[in-house]
Amino acid sequence: MAHRLTEQQWRPLESVHHARVDALTAAHLSRRAHDRRHPVEDFLFTYYQHAPAQLRRWNPGPEVVLEGATERLDWKFYRYADGAARMDLGAFLAARSDMVRYVQKLLRATAGRPAHLGCFGLHEWAMVYRQSADHVRHFDWPLRLGSARTDEVVESHQISCSHFDAYRFFTAPARPLNTLVPTRDSQTALEQPGCLHANMDLYKWAYKLSPAIPSSLTLDCFDLARAIRELDMRAAPYDLRALGYEPVEIETAEGKVTYVAAQREFTTQAQVLRHRLIDACDVLLAP
Repeated sequence: MAHRLTEQQWRPLESVHHARVDALTAAHLSRRAHDRRHPVEDFLFTYYQHAPAQLRRWNPGPEVVLEGATERLDWKFYRYADGAARMDLGAFLAARSDMVRYVQKLLRATAGRPAHLGCFGLHEWAMVYRQSADHVRHFDWPLRLGSARTDEVVESHQISCSHFDAYRFFTAPARPLNTLVPTRDSQTALEQPGCLHANMDLYKWAYKLSPAIPSSLTLDCFDLARAIRELDMRAAPYDLRALGYEPVEIETAEGKVTYVAAQREFTTQAQVLRHRLIDACDVLLAP
């Protein structure tokens, strides 16, 4: 049943959302204006295809009617009638129902599996394995152990990456070292809830479901992805101490314990958000 809000009720909610997004995006926008890059914080804006301006748009979900809101007359998947704006669920599903079903299926499958916590972030190491310095992804940051020792770490561990969008960035010599061969078609069959990248991707699925889900859920997924990205790069082979990131030395026993403990906590947080997204898909696809 639709819930109607007056402008006096919903404008403050929108302002809170704007303030939250502005705080999260200000540093990135400043760097972009000055043509500077950050290997950790910019990832959520460069890898994921959702611009800060899009993230800033406040969407309350399909069951909320906003009185006034004339600026939404030209917003995609909105309709305006009787002096109020509302998300147009029918138009959204006509265009994106297949995507919603895919997200629902993927997240349910992932949520239903046990978490595997033994990867130790070696996907980032496999992305630089036997790579010349000028071809390394983050070439402007040194490898903490140097090229030869980094390669030794890869060769002395079993790599078991289940995430296609991480695996596809492995160097050619690293791919045969992985115990799995993830593909786009096998994504639903392989993704598991302990995977850092699968948990960062909750942000991607959230913004793909926008504006049909509340923006607060999208931002919660963004916050988690941002925290996970920090661990991802602290455990990576790069030396980012100049940026204030102390390494998680996954090549040591102590570093492995630290990594797994953080990975386990992120898994718990991600499962909560994953189920919230599944519930949102269930509502959108309900008869």
